[in-house]
Amino acid sequence: MNFHREPITFVGQVNLKIQNIDRSISFYKEVIGFKVLEQTAKSATFSADGKTALLSIEQPDNVVPKQGRTTGLYHFALLLPKRTDLAKIVQHFREIGLQFGSSDHLVSEALYLSDPDGNGIEIYVDRGPSEWNWSNGEVEMTVDPLNFLDLLSVGKQQSWKGLPDETVMGHIHLHVSELKKTEEFYTKGLGFEVVNRFGSQALFISDGKYHHHIGLNTWNGVGAPAPSLSSVGLESFTLLISSEEKRSKMITRLREIGATITEEDGLVVVTDPSGNRIRLEV
Repeated sequence: MNFHREPITFVGQVNLKIQNIDRSISFYKEVIGFKVLEQTAKSATFSADGKTALLSIEQPDNVVPKQGRTTGLYHFALLLPKRTDLAKIVQHFREIGLQFGSSDHLVSEALYLSDPDGNGIEIYVDRGPSEWNWSNGEVEMTVDPLNFLDLLSVGKQQSWKGLPDETVMGHIHLHVSELKKTEEFYTKGLGFEVVNRFGSQALFISDGKYHHHIGLNTWNGVGAPAPSLSSVGLESFTLLISSEEKRSKMITRLREIGATITEEDGLVVVTDPSGNRIRLEV
């Protein structure tokens, strides 16, 4: 978990727009295993440890269903501390009859599903960094079948009790409209480093040589438009930055490349070239 603490810059919280608050609260509690941290008539904030917010949901007025072929969320990814935790959640999903996808990425083992509104979710566990293969500054990642027999052999006779307290927001993966300006924004502006190029269609970037804190792809089409403000999907995500000095330098670099920066309720918000909103938090 050293890739999700100071001095690394990483994703702290993801904020979503949903259509039905009661349905979503039930899903995130009963299916994913979050604890509710705060709740109002139209919003809720969730935590794994009962203290740290990892996810918020809001039901906007005049909300419309998720729009296809737009920029925004591909998935947010919850990183579990141990492989046994992933085995336990697989057993839980099987017991409740939930359909989900899966993959072995070499650096990690992952499950994939969507919330009731179609917001993508990954739940994963990392292999040790000593097992990651690096070549010419890029980390090797692939999409292999997950070995469920081997995975489930480590989680026998253990019952699922929700997300472990040590769960963090491991990464976020975004649909973007193109990659050139996007790469400049995230590397020159925010200070991340490209650690993997997936052909001409996707980039994976990180701080501190993680396999990725942010994924960026054009799979919804080059030139894909941003969704409407009232659409289900990503409202924003938070980047946690280790110091005010580091954030100030980041803001200066972002201004130099012409990024849009605003202040909302005391929070610094920057928008990437595809309209994805990022809160810069110290």
